[in-house]
Formats: sequence, C-alpha cells, structure tokens
Amino acid sequence: MVRHVKRSLFWLKSRLWDSLGPGLITGAADDDPSGVATYSIAGAHFGTGLLWTALITWPLMAAVQMMCARIGMVSGRGLTAAFKTRFPRRFVFIAITALLVANTINVGADLAGMADAAEMLTHFSSHVWVIVFAIGIFWATVRLRYYHIASTLKWLSLVLFAYVLSAFVIRPDWGTALHDTFVPTLPQGREAWQMLVAIFGTTISPYLFFWQATQEVEEERAAGRNTLGQRKGATRRELRIRKFDVGVGTFFSNLVMYFIILTTAFTLNRAGHTNIETAKDAALALRPLAGELASTLYTVGVVGVGLLAIPTLTGSAAYAYAEALGWRQGLDKRLKQARSFYGVILASTVAAVIMDFTNISPVKALYWTAVINGILAPFLLLAILIVASDGKVMHGQTSSMLGKVVVLITTVAMFIAAVMLWF
Repeated sequence: MVRHVKRSLFWLKSRLWDSLGPGLITGAADDDPSGVATYSIAGAHFGTGLLWTALITWPLMAAVQMMCARIGMVSGRGLTAAFKTRFPRRFVFIAITALLVANTINVGADLAGMADAAEMLTHFSSHVWVIVFAIGIFWATVRLRYYHIASTLKWLSLVLFAYVLSAFVIRPDWGTALHDTFVPTLPQGREAWQMLVAIFGTTISPYLFFWQATQEVEEERAAGRNTLGQRKGATRRELRIRKFDVGVGTFFSNLVMYFIILTTAFTLNRAGHTNIETAKDAALALRPLAGELASTLYTVGVVGVGLLAIPTLTGSAAYAYAEALGWRQGLDKRLKQARSFYGVILASTVAAVIMDFTNISPVKALYWTAVINGILAPFLLLAILIVASDGKVMHGQTSSMLGKVVVLITTVAMFIAAVMLWF
C-alpha cells in the first residue's frame, strides 16, 4: 500500500513537472538581475508599501502571456510573423528594432549584475566575469539544441527559491507584511509613482511576449510539426496544459518579486539603507543586517537568474528579426544553417559587453530600458489583442472574452505607465 502511494505521488510529480515548460521558463526569466535590482530598490526605498503590486501584476502578466502562448500554439507562428499578417511592415520593424535596443541594454545590465555577484563570491574581477558569462552563454546557445536549452532553463528556474529562502532567514514581521499586501496604499510623490511604473515595466516586458509565442512554435517543431500546416490549431487539452504552465510560471515570478521586496523592506529600509541602486548594493548591505546566509542566497540568485534571462533576451530579438525577414531560425539549427539568426544574438551580446566596459551607468541604462519598454509595451499589447481576436489568423480559436478584458485592462494600465514616465 505504502509503495503504491509513493509510486502514485512520484507519477503525479512527474506529470506536473513535465507539464511545465515555456510558461515556467518565461515567468522565471522575468526575474532577471535588472528585475531583482528594481524590486530591491522598491523594498529599500519604500519598505512594504509596494508589496501589494505582486497581487496586481500576477493576473495581468498571466493573461498577457497566455494570450501570446495561444497565438503561437494556434497560428503556428511567432509573434512577429503573426503581426506581419495584420500590420504594416514599418510598424513591425519599428517594434522589433526597439525590442532589440531595449534587450541589448538589459543584457548589458544583467551581465554587469551577474559579474558583480560573481566577484563577491570569488573575489575575481567583475570585468573578467562579464567576458566569461558572455562567451559561455553564447557558446551554449549555439552548441545546445532547443530541447537541451529548454530543459536547462527549466531547472535553472529553481534557483529563484533562493529569494524565498532569504526572506524566511530574516524572520520578517508577517503581520505588517500581510496588512500592506492586502490593504494597498497609493504611491505618494513622484518617486513612488516612477517606481510603480518601473515595477510594471519590469514585470510585464515586451521580450517576454515574443519569447512566449516563439517557444510554443519551437515546442511544436520539437514534437515533429515542422510545417505551418501541421502547427495550425491546438486541442483543448494542449491549451489547458499551457494555462496551467503559464499560471504557475507567472505566479512563481510574482512570488519571487514579492519576497525580494519583503526581504529588502525588513532589512535595508528599516536600517535606513535606502540609497540602493544595484543588486550588488543590496547584497552588500544585506550581509551585516541579515547575515552571511541571506546575503549569499541573494548573490547566488543573481547569477542564476542571469543565466536564465540572457538567452531569453537575446533569443527573443533574434527570433523577431528572423520572422520579419524570413531568415532560417531556431535553436535547433546549427550555426551554419542560421547564420543571420545567431548573428543577431552575437551582435546583441557583444554590444552588451562593450556597454559594460564603458562609463555608462547600469542604473541609467536600466532607466532607458524602462522608458523604451514603457512606450513599446502598450502598443504591442494592443497589437496582440487585435491578432488574438482575429478569427482568420487564429483559425477560429480566438482568445476568451475574459482574457481579452484582462489584457485590455493591462494595456490601459501600461499606457498610463508610459505617460507617467514623463512626469
């Protein structure tokens, strides 16, 4: 009897883990080093006052990512290819060029964050680590096939539990935390509103839209559906599995965001360390306040999420250009088979490394990334809504009314966020 129960539990765990894929990876990639820095700054500057944002961004992010997933699964195309069927070529190229610029800046900031974290752990120069990480990630992207990359990214997502553990290590005041989580207070002052905009822009990011849809196409190719005709449409079961996957991935992403804000609020903010600009600043300040374990968990987490996020950032831009220009594409292709596709990944990585060896401030770089994403995201969301509602593109499997309403609310919120960036 006991053996039967153990087998049943093992089978259930295996089925649940196997059902997780693109949604989990995309959600976890959202908590990249620049995102960790943004959430850390939010906790350090404003304490627990912004904990409630995690409850708001989860359903909004889940609805957007599921709509992108549905487009990829049903149309058999990535997001850029789907846009080409409905919008002028100029709009598509402006969108993907802005995506490439924002992603490259983000990669530079992420490499800097990872290198700083690695320097703290090993005491080797961060400049060395920037090059090591850049070469290593690009080599893995070119050499490994999609299945291996997806599997590696899936396991890397578990490193995010470091932030959950670090929050419990500091033993926060749960009464205050829960109150500020479920009883929201509106931001007071210009800085607080800008931080709210930054949280929205970091959590609901354009590169995730493209990556989610593209991964769906790659999943189908991996299953042997190599032609567009074979990929058209999706069964109810496939859509149900992806809803679970996206729900878990986005919940996990926002849970980690919540615990990063919680950790820095009850340590840095309460100790008066509000002048935090990077993840490195947060990790160094955490050490005397929360102990070596919390600081180490935080630092290791930065490296892990960087390894997870950078392939997503460079890959999403490469897929976007390949779909727009009709290049051969895919992480299953060899370098010789998809030179232009991998060329975009290499160019983005090299530009990011050069940025790290100049005097460009990572904080200012992240600000401009937020500006670009803040302007680009609402227009992309509007375009996604139009495509997801088109019966011809979606082969009669358009998004549900509830999904459309939630994404429309997200679009309006992001438009407001874009306007707030200028005030």
